Amino acid sequence: MDYKSSLIQDGNPMENLEKQLICPICLEMFTKPVVILPCQHNLCRKCANDIFQAANPFWTNRVGSVSMSGGRFRCPSCRHEVIMDRHGVYGLQRNLLVENIIDIYKQECSSRPLQKGNHPMCKEHEDEKINIYCLTCEMPTCSMCKVFGAHKACEVAPLQSVFQGQKTELSNCISMLVAGNDRVQTIITQLEDSCRVTKDNSHQVKEELSQKFDVLYAILDEKKSELLQRITREQEEKLSFIEALIQQYREQLDKSTKLVETAIQSLDEPGGAIFLLSAKQLIKRSVSL
Repeated sequence: MDYKSSLIQDGNPMENLEKQLICPICLEMFTKPVVILPCQHNLCRKCANDIFQAANPFWTNRVGSVSMSGGRFRCPSCRHEVIMDRHGVYGLQRNLLVENIIDIYKQECSSRPLQKGNHPMCKEHEDEKINIYCLTCEMPTCSMCKVFGAHKACEVAPLQSVFQGQKTELSNCISMLVAGNDRVQTIITQLEDSCRVTKDNSHQVKEELSQKFDVLYAILDEKKSELLQRITREQEEKLSFIEALIQQYREQLDKSTKLVETAIQSLDEPGGAIFLLSAKQLIKRSVSL
């Protein structure tokens, strides 16, 4: 690993150095002892032993009896197959250069204030910090879940990089939402102005319409009064005429009734001479009615 060339890159040298000191298994800074693989990639010996044990479950470690045969596993960085002897990962050479660089880096960082706070731990591996993000399942997890657990076949990334990426994405979303809110507020203001103008115009139109109808109502009331007076006058004239006719016919009826009574009395007259004198007058009067 060419650490010198990586430090020449643009940007903060300490940040560039920290990126070079990240273990591809636990995605944290190398923990000593650091071993170097034949493919020149580095691993924490603990991480190397974890993936070696996972790939060779029946291999006997140094705590038990020494196995007479080695094992093999693939480098997590380049997938190169690493063949081990009977000593397992303890037969790998330590990378003292990387270990010294880690010591120097930690001394340099010791003067910087550290952020304190509770670090969430993995529920499946209680001793492991949640330090990676599963891109496949879209959830934070630990490095052991990537090596042995449910996320073994998943694509993962350092938690901090995903955190920064999503933080940036969320900030962009917030900016978009704020800009959208400004546009919506502008539209709301315009619509409120339109409502106010519409109400004002409606009030004015109502006033004008009411005035016009008031004039029409006055004209209609005047016309109504005129027509009612005409009807009343015509009614009085007709009633007067009819009442006069009724009076005339009553008088005629009264005369006719009296004449009938007189004629009936004449019919009872026994003398012919007297009857003839009265009968002629009665007949003349009845014809004239």
